[in-house]
Amino acid sequence: MLRVLAVDDEKPLLEELLYLLRSDARVSSAVGASDATEALRRITRTLESGPDGPDGIDVVFLDIHMAGLTGLDIARLLAGFARPPLVVFVTAHEGFAVQAFDLKAVDYVLKPVRPERLAEAVRRACAQLDRPADPAADPAVPAQRTPVPEVPPADRTTEQIAVELGGVTRFVAIADIAYVEAQGDYARLHTDDGSHLVRIPLSTLEERWAARGFVRIHRRHLVALGRIDELRLDGGTTSVRVGSAELQVSRRHSRELRDLLMRHATG
Repeated sequence: MLRVLAVDDEKPLLEELLYLLRSDARVSSAVGASDATEALRRITRTLESGPDGPDGIDVVFLDIHMAGLTGLDIARLLAGFARPPLVVFVTAHEGFAVQAFDLKAVDYVLKPVRPERLAEAVRRACAQLDRPADPAADPAVPAQRTPVPEVPPADRTTEQIAVELGGVTRFVAIADIAYVEAQGDYARLHTDDGSHLVRIPLSTLEERWAARGFVRIHRRHLVALGRIDELRLDGGTTSVRVGSAELQVSRRHSRELRDLLMRHATG
């Protein structure tokens, strides 16, 4: 049975989340915190009393955008402890999935929260704690499903993107795309075998593919983090090498990209 702390600075959303969690037979207790300060106070009591103490918390369900410290900030603080509680992010924003999973989050649930999606997050937490989920408590959730991050509905049914070439529609695997280049209202997808033009703005692909490890490095470029071969610093400018292409990184994105690459390399 899970002991849960839910953190959200919007009271109606916090109450709804607590209601859903308390309705799950696998959750023994669920308490709420309406800001980061209150959340850290509760977590500190947990760490001081030990995981089996009266204030024990197994999982923290964290909003990302809050006044003061963000959910990502709290997760980074927790990562420094020897036996921190698990973290599940619950957010309306798709673009932080890479950072969330770099912080070893159990799951990334998008708002508005669907009961069946939250039930899956609870199942994943149970599995990570080596407490098998009871199929009778949630028969709709397969007991052995492999954990994967939630992705936007538009991308959930396919791992490919359709491209037009000479009146013929072809499908390109998203995993084969190294980087994407903005060309007005279009985007050019660069793969090892060539490039393809699609009528989708770069900003839309940034939102859709954040959970797949694509990061914005410039107003013109979106790059698959795992395809970056080299980061170069030269006279105050930053660039990356992706295959044979060298792409400039804007000053706005340089620090975040360096942090992501360091975590990716050591993860």
